[in-house]
Amino acid sequence: MTHKERFIKTLKREKVPGLVPTFELVFYLTMEKFGKVHPVHRHFYQWKQMSKEEQELQITDQAQLYIDTAKAYGHSAIFVQSSLPAERLLTKIREISGDEYFLTMHGDPTLDIPNGTNMMELSERLYDDPEGLIAEQEKHMSDMLEFAENINKTGTLLDGFTMCKDYCFNANPYFSPEIFGDIIAPILSKCIDSYRSMGFYTIKHTDGNMMPIVEQIIQCKPDGLHSIDPQGGVDLKYMMDKYSDKVTMCGNVNCAHLQTGTEQEVIADVKRSLKDGMSKGKGYIFCTSNCVYTGMPLERYELMMKIYRENGVYQS
Repeated sequence: MTHKERFIKTLKREKVPGLVPTFELVFYLTMEKFGKVHPVHRHFYQWKQMSKEEQELQITDQAQLYIDTAKAYGHSAIFVQSSLPAERLLTKIREISGDEYFLTMHGDPTLDIPNGTNMMELSERLYDDPEGLIAEQEKHMSDMLEFAENINKTGTLLDGFTMCKDYCFNANPYFSPEIFGDIIAPILSKCIDSYRSMGFYTIKHTDGNMMPIVEQIIQCKPDGLHSIDPQGGVDLKYMMDKYSDKVTMCGNVNCAHLQTGTEQEVIADVKRSLKDGMSKGKGYIFCTSNCVYTGMPLERYELMMKIYRENGVYQS
């Protein structure tokens, strides 16, 4: 099977032989690994002034970097982010790698945790203007579904959407269960249903303590749930036992250990994540509890992947 086929079977909670599929929401350490700036950190203000040859070189360079990352670590999926035209970049990735990898992009129209500049405004609007917030999400959803419809016409360029709006702090969700159910969940559910009707898979991301709203998230029927965050007190074994018949779990190596822990702590946590995630023999995608972010030591991620290759094989 191709990496893509293995990834899809896992999202469908079917058994796959061999290594547990793996990917990362983002792998930012491309400078350390390949000597190249990650596509997200490149800004092309003069894109329209470039010659066709210059544009093609930029597209090819970014596509190859995504593929090189996947090859280096055995990732089954590639999460594509860039300021370059999405269709051209996806086309180039497919042109180089064929149908080997599951390709996914951002696609979440829902609200997320506000930043310091708009937290007070959003907090007030949640109570004073819920209709306005719903309307804004619906507009965002309309734009995203239009993109999905257009990309769907191209054939197999894109396999799914990763819905990357964070709802939770480590202690608790920012949104109460009641507000989440009234304002956010209906939009999330409708968007996932629409993606599915076009043939796209969905992975819903939120780190932090999702437990007070996890039932509502799962009722929206994403195919995967990321990142099952141990720093937010979310227990992967519990999630597998309770919800693995409804959604594939993606996670959940503790990023705090990867960042500042000892090697022994990293090794133990990787083994713990694999043991818990593989407990049902299916429905689990191995990855960190967030992403491979700037500042994380590359050698720690490579240690994580070494332990994964040694311990992440399903026994027949």
